[in-house]
Amino acid sequence: MLYYLFTWLQDHLHIPGSGLFQYISFRTAMAVIVSLIITTVFGSRLIRLLQLKQVGETIRDLGLEGEKQKQGTPTMGGLIIIAGILIPTLLFAKLDNIYIIIMIVTTIWMGTIGFLDDYIKVFRKNKEGLAGRFKVIGQVGLGTIIAITMYFHPDIVVREQVTNPTSSKPVEVVINPQTGESTYAENVKSTKTNIPFYKNNEFDYAKVLDSFGLNSSLTTFLVFLVFVVFIVTAVSNGANITDGIDGLATGTSAIVGITLAVLAYVSGNIIFSEYLNIMYIPNSGELVIFAGAFIGACTGFLWYNAYPAQVFMGDTGSLTIGGIIAAFAILIRKELLIPVLCGIFLIELVSVILQVSYFKYTKRKFGEGRRIFLMSPLHHHYQKKGYHEAKIVTRFVIVSVFLAIITIVTLKVR
Repeated sequence: MLYYLFTWLQDHLHIPGSGLFQYISFRTAMAVIVSLIITTVFGSRLIRLLQLKQVGETIRDLGLEGEKQKQGTPTMGGLIIIAGILIPTLLFAKLDNIYIIIMIVTTIWMGTIGFLDDYIKVFRKNKEGLAGRFKVIGQVGLGTIIAITMYFHPDIVVREQVTNPTSSKPVEVVINPQTGESTYAENVKSTKTNIPFYKNNEFDYAKVLDSFGLNSSLTTFLVFLVFVVFIVTAVSNGANITDGIDGLATGTSAIVGITLAVLAYVSGNIIFSEYLNIMYIPNSGELVIFAGAFIGACTGFLWYNAYPAQVFMGDTGSLTIGGIIAAFAILIRKELLIPVLCGIFLIELVSVILQVSYFKYTKRKFGEGRRIFLMSPLHHHYQKKGYHEAKIVTRFVIVSVFLAIITIVTLKVR
């Protein structure tokens, strides 16, 4: 909103300083600041309101140290995160940008699913919350919306070199400084994405079923749809499972958010993308503003969520965070880097899958279920081993920083 106001002031009244809103870097900084103010200042008020409404967490007895003290801690604090993301985005981003629209829809969509789950747990006194099938339907629905929009929307394109440019699209002439040969680059619809350790760091979904002779536009879309739905579902569930001890999900998510902001900035800037020789995605630079709001919201919420937590985000926050990270990575065509970037989420999710699968297998084979870990997800395993949760969170965040650096480095690994 403010972007359009200050653009009008610059164009018509020439007010000094109004031109700052043309710069993504300035608007991103403002988004971070406003998000931090919302989450820290107004977060305390929401916590008091949740306490007044007795919106407290019901703790299951898992035999973990310190869990009884958390009984009654306010939950549904994810509302603070959602407010800290949406308000700065609405204030500072271009609201007609398709990438921003998708991220706003993702935040509201996943926030609604998480809120319904928490509402059923807290107010309906149903510990199971929203039925799992409805969560999956919601995640699949969001993934389908993202896939359809990316595949068919005319504004979602990439810059590629072409031999025969079409006159209906903006064309850029690129001259090779060594050979003097001229090539052309234009914005085209594409199903390419980034992947490390592969030729030019690019992978095309259209090539997946080539070996079977299935390379029609329909099969390409279906392959792309399956990938997107799987990624949205996996990452949102991974973030949900990671939110098990104070500050873990918010701390690691803030690191992921910073990395995604860097990737969005270089991918949406034609100078940096050409310098790094990576895919240029026109108009995607606006996502950096959303990423700034996301980073500010996670960091501000960590003020109250760090050990000992004064509030839990609940599924309202964790499902939203996971959905945002998945959608953001897909939009900047870095979704195949998620196993590295979101390695903490992946390890937590895999630990649960392995534990449950092995327990069922051994119970069927030996009549008694056996475990790989003392408890899953993995952070509870270390709690059982006697590590304090603050130390677990610190070490997981350090690992997350390490994985973030590796993710950025892969931009140049071919």
